[in-house]
Amino acid sequence: MTPDELSQALSTALASAVADGALALPADAVPASVHVERPRQREHGDWATNVALQLAKKAGTSPRALAEELASRLGATPGVRAVEVAGPGFLNITLDAAAAGELARTIVEAGGAYGRGDSEAGKRVNLEFVSANPTGPIHIGGVRWAAVGDSLARVLEASGAEVAREYYFNDHGAQIDRFARSLLARARGEAAPEDGYGGQYISEIADAVIADAVAAGEPDPRELPDAEAQEVFRARGVDRMFGEIKASLHDFGVDFDVYFHEDSLHESGAVDRAVARLRDAGRMFDKDGATWLRTTEFGDDKDRVVLKSDGEAAYIAGDIAYYLDKRERGFDEVIIMLGADHHGYVGRMMAVCAAFGDTPGTNLQLLIGQMVNLVKDGQPVRMSKRAGTVVTLEDLVDAVGVDAARYSLARSSVDSTIDLDLDLLTRATNENPVYYVQYAHSRTCAVDRNAADRDVSRADGFDPALLDHATEAALLGRLTEFPRIVAQAAELREPHRVARYLEALAGDYHTWYQQKDRRVLPYPDEPVEDLHRTRLWLNDAVRQVLANGLGLLGVTAPERM
Repeated sequence: MTPDELSQALSTALASAVADGALALPADAVPASVHVERPRQREHGDWATNVALQLAKKAGTSPRALAEELASRLGATPGVRAVEVAGPGFLNITLDAAAAGELARTIVEAGGAYGRGDSEAGKRVNLEFVSANPTGPIHIGGVRWAAVGDSLARVLEASGAEVAREYYFNDHGAQIDRFARSLLARARGEAAPEDGYGGQYISEIADAVIADAVAAGEPDPRELPDAEAQEVFRARGVDRMFGEIKASLHDFGVDFDVYFHEDSLHESGAVDRAVARLRDAGRMFDKDGATWLRTTEFGDDKDRVVLKSDGEAAYIAGDIAYYLDKRERGFDEVIIMLGADHHGYVGRMMAVCAAFGDTPGTNLQLLIGQMVNLVKDGQPVRMSKRAGTVVTLEDLVDAVGVDAARYSLARSSVDSTIDLDLDLLTRATNENPVYYVQYAHSRTCAVDRNAADRDVSRADGFDPALLDHATEAALLGRLTEFPRIVAQAAELREPHRVARYLEALAGDYHTWYQQKDRRVLPYPDEPVEDLHRTRLWLNDAVRQVLANGLGLLGVTAPERM
């Protein structure tokens, strides 16, 4: 019996009590589904609900009396072994072994679909993450967003949403000018500009620009006048750097559906259209020769200049046009992932959202991520050999590999600063969380291989009532939670919930596996029985959920380790 089936049984029990007059509850107050959850203490049963406390006042009775009425009706439900009324009116529900064990077959037969749902169905979501400036490699903060953002996209898709992964290409502004000047200076053997970029990658990109230009039959850009030379290094350098960024992300398992160029907002007239729309709505005003947006009407701490007195667009102008562009492309929800230094950005963008008549927090959602610190040999890792000033995606992957990097960055709430111990993440021990989970999956695969050698097959028998050990009840209970965990991760925009769930599942599996009287495989002198075959179903159910969960995090599920 799944939580959804139990929820429906509780709703049916309520409806029947109302229908026969045992419960004076308005018919429209009977919930279509009743929330059930796992009790914190195993001895309190498999599932618990506080529905009696929620509905007692409407029913004109005490919570405990309502709970007792429900308990008497629910106790007759097939698959329910016992229902206990606890405290002021909680219901603790215990399933019989057969009803609980049937989940193993359900999971195996569902395969990769187990855990997927429709809680986000009908939503078109634009998810913008990473969006590193094309002036250097992706630093460790951007790597965190790459892991978390792609995992969130997968979780949302598993929950029924239509998701577009979008990368905002910042190719408009002063940082591109500084990048071009840095490349030109390095190519000519000159000192980098004071506000320029350093690091080995600048030399590599500068050399590549020269080689590309010469190969194309163009003059050596170093010999051109400064303005022309800078334009060559701008165009070819940005293109080369962005190509490296895309390649690095692809190797990290992250690909985008849309690469949106900031320049296009200004060249296409999108900024002017957005300003005109807000002016027509009465949200703009003119002062001191500049054009302002009345963001204070929507909770911002001050109004914002959109067009400066010299006619140039302020930075927020691009943000306004970009948000409107996304909504006009048909996205219901716009999610933007931002670094820890963007807290001041939240108020003004939520005001922009409201100024367009949208709902802040729904149509526009901003996620702020905290810093990542790397530690090796007990000491902070502070800079990259290639980038010079920051630790990059390539540095992290070279140190621990893609799987460990993605998992370790996605397993913590983005609200918290995390310290990654590079030594720990390369150890093949249970202290390493990604190893712990992947090893559980590889162990389930080893059991399958050994079962085939011993002629133990799922096809020959399944008796869920045989899954009656405490470790099996705990394992089945954990497996039951997976769809709800995925739905919660999607709703709360917290993919780390999947990782933490997988670690708990791996722990339950290892505990079950180590029970000598819970073996999947018979001893050499024992015959193969339904007990062994049924346990193989449970083993394979764990294997499937571990693989499904790791897939949501973009992490491989190895069959051998």
